[in-house]
Amino acid sequence: MNQYIFFGFVAVFAIFLIIGFIFNKETIIKRKLKNAPFKKLGDFKDNDLAKIVGKVEVVGEPLIAPLSKRKCAFYTVLVEKRVSSGRNSNWKTIIEENFKTRFLIRDGDQCAFINDDKLKFYIVQDASYSSGFMEDASPTLEHYLQQHGYKSEGFLGFNKSMRYKEGVLEIGEEIAVFGKGKWREAIGMRLPESLGRILEVSSTEKVPVYISDDPDTTLKTARKQSNHPRYNQNEQGYRR
Repeated sequence: MNQYIFFGFVAVFAIFLIIGFIFNKETIIKRKLKNAPFKKLGDFKDNDLAKIVGKVEVVGEPLIAPLSKRKCAFYTVLVEKRVSSGRNSNWKTIIEENFKTRFLIRDGDQCAFINDDKLKFYIVQDASYSSGFMEDASPTLEHYLQQHGYKSEGFLGFNKSMRYKEGVLEIGEEIAVFGKGKWREAIGMRLPESLGRILEVSSTEKVPVYISDDPDTTLKTARKQSNHPRYNQNEQGYRR
């Protein structure tokens, strides 16, 4: 009987892991972008819903990522501290922030502009740092912590176990964007008049804009609409 109980616990645990993976934010966004129909910017018609792939260009001054000091259009930072409770320990999020500036997605001679704050994004966190026992936080990390009301040291000056992750959309980096497109004059969106007509990418009532720089999402693979009834050429034909 005990053996059956043990295998029952194992099965339940495995099911929770699978469910957690399926509904994980990263997995959902990557799946949306991988399965979305791809279109070149030049093939977009007003109110189409599709994925575009292009390179990042900043409008105005770029952001400076706080940990790696890279110039970028968008950055996300996650800082976690190890906390202990009895014999167990886990990582607790103490800082999580995301910042973006106005930026374009360029595909050849044409550009798209995300004109919406209803975003779902997954940015690869490719810069990671740590501090803890026998490992002091760098001045950059310490400064960042202090800006948010934290310190890397605890009682009697001992280092806390902390880890830091950062992801950015760098200038010139290729990204994937999914949303509703509409052609507009650049000057009407407070963009340089020299850009001419530009594709405005926005969300709909039911569908947000999806963004990622994960290489799995930037494949320029057009999906056949008949094989993917969830997507259609316009907002009315899209079903989540």
